[in-house]
Amino acid sequence: MTYTSTDIQSIFNRIAPVYDRLNNDLSLGMHWVWKQMTVSWSEAKAGDTCLDLCCGSGDITQLLAKRVGTTGTVIGADFAPAQLTIAAERIAKIYPPLEHINWVEADALNLPFADNYFDAVTMGYGLRNVTDIPRSLAELHRVLKTDAKVAILDFHRPSNNLVRRFQQWYLDAIVVPKAAQLGMTDEYAYLNPSLDRFPTGTEQIRLGLAAGFSQAIHYPIASELMGVLVLTK
Repeated sequence: MTYTSTDIQSIFNRIAPVYDRLNNDLSLGMHWVWKQMTVSWSEAKAGDTCLDLCCGSGDITQLLAKRVGTTGTVIGADFAPAQLTIAAERIAKIYPPLEHINWVEADALNLPFADNYFDAVTMGYGLRNVTDIPRSLAELHRVLKTDAKVAILDFHRPSNNLVRRFQQWYLDAIVVPKAAQLGMTDEYAYLNPSLDRFPTGTEQIRLGLAAGFSQAIHYPIASELMGVLVLTK
């Protein structure tokens, strides 16, 4: 099945109520470590203006906000309004007031931000879901300031066949059944085809350089099950 941007938007709107619970349960809480690594690789610092694209329920957004402090600003952007609503409500209830976070509904292929605007950008589990990866990377390049970095966290297609088989087993035997318990079988069945067509780390590096970035490094993490692409403008 070929998924359109409207299909993907609908999926993420529907999974919004269970997104946090599933992320935490399925990663045994380790997703917080991977997200903190992503923020660190973005090199965001106090006073910066940052973008967390495809922010989902706001995990990376709030990590960025704590890093830039009260003198900085963070925009959490997503094209699924249900995710943005939950992100805003969740952070307001669970964390201290983070008034320097702004929530924006935005398309990763046509960002509503000026050129050379952000000091750092993060993207968690979003690049795999855009319908045009080169165009999305070009947009990230456009909105970043010169010498700034974007750090992109997502699933990784392992080079080791044994790890790849384990990843496939994990998706089939753990992720999809867990999602089924919450009535989200069809929504999480989307994971497999999205991963199958996702570029490898080496391919991501090539795409980043083709988009105009001067440096591109891909870091496999979590025993190659996840990866972080770091691009420098």
